[in-house]
Formats: sequence, structure tokens, C-alpha cells
Amino acid sequence: MDEISTLDRPASSGPGPIRRTALHDTLVNHLRDMIIEGHLEPGTRLHEGQLGEQLGVSRTPLREAIKYLASEGLVELVPSRGAVVKRFSGKDVQDMLAVLRNLEELAGKLACQLASDAEIAHVRALHDEMVRRYKAADRLQYYKLNQDIHTAIVRLAQNATLADMHQMLQTRLKRIRFIGHEGAEKWAAAVAEHEEMISALEARDAARLSDVLGRHLANAWERVRSAI
Repeated sequence: MDEISTLDRPASSGPGPIRRTALHDTLVNHLRDMIIEGHLEPGTRLHEGQLGEQLGVSRTPLREAIKYLASEGLVELVPSRGAVVKRFSGKDVQDMLAVLRNLEELAGKLACQLASDAEIAHVRALHDEMVRRYKAADRLQYYKLNQDIHTAIVRLAQNATLADMHQMLQTRLKRIRFIGHEGAEKWAAAVAEHEEMISALEARDAARLSDVLGRHLANAWERVRSAI
């Protein structure tokens, strides 16, 4: 059996469709990580044959995974070229970060008003684990927890429209946000901003949390602009 499909397979054999779903999810996550980490750079054509051989899977589940990433905006389906890793211009990135900044500023204000103590404690737990990953220099897992924190704060706003728009932009900016942590100084600065963020949330200081989130995303552009 192919290697990737075994990663998420339960110990006891279940119905076929469950295994196929596990393979699909694993492939999507694996390809997404390859894009985030730069193993598949912007503009790279995704050759199903080569990727399938590399990952040990057939073309059918790979094609479905690529289509899913296209729906997320990470892959572009180009006539005569096939699937290509999406390349965003500097203007694209700046525009998306500007909208994301406004969404998170609003979410921060609402979260301080609406979140329960237990929900805030959950965000604190994510933050503490993120810091542990930072200290261990586990960059990819740090990044994923970082994104989980932003998503969690937005969910605390209890606004489905806001959450949907935020998820779409955050997904498209995954690779861009990841390179914003390249270099010890940039990474340390991002962690310090997250420390401010969690402190403001725990204090339910809406104005301060909104300000920190806005500053964090403004700084995100400064951290990535030279790399785009």
C-alpha cells in the first residue's frame, strides 16, 4: 500500500471510503505543507506523474487534492499549463494583509466582549504550546499554532461572515505568513507581539488587543515585503 495512505489509517481496518477520505486529507495537508515551506515554490507546475511517484500515490487522489488546494487559492488551474502553485504579487499580498488587519482588529474587540473564560484559557493554551515550539525551533509546528491562535480569536467574535472571510484570506497567505518568521530577529519580534496579544485578551482589553493585532499584521507586511 502507498506510504502516505498509511499515515492516517486507523489500527483496525474500516470501510474503504473512510480510508480514501483519510488519504485525501493527508495528501492535502502534505501538499499544503510543501507549499508553505517552499518545497513547491510559487509558479511551480504540479506534475501529477512526478508528484505521484514521489509521494507514492496514484493520480486520482492526487488530482482531487490539487483541486482542493485550488479551491483554497493556493494552487491555480491554468489553461494549457495545468495546476501551478499560485504566485501573488506584492500588491496582492499588501491588499490581503490590509483586509486581514481590519478583520482581526474587529475580531479582537468582539472577542474581549463575548468570549468565555474557558475559551480565553484555550487560546492561552495554544499560545503556551506555540512558545514551546518556538523554543524548540520547530518552525512549521510553531507556524501552525500561530495560525490556530489567530483563527481562535476570530471565532471568539461569534461572527460567521467575519470568520469565513478571515479563513479565506488566511489560507491564501499561508506561505507569505510563514516566510515572515525567517530570521531570528523577525521570529522573536512576532513571538513578542503574540505575548502582548494574549495578555490583552486575558485582560479583556478590547482597545489594546485590537491595536496589537493591527500592529502585528502591519509588521507582517514589513517582514515579508523584501521576500516577495
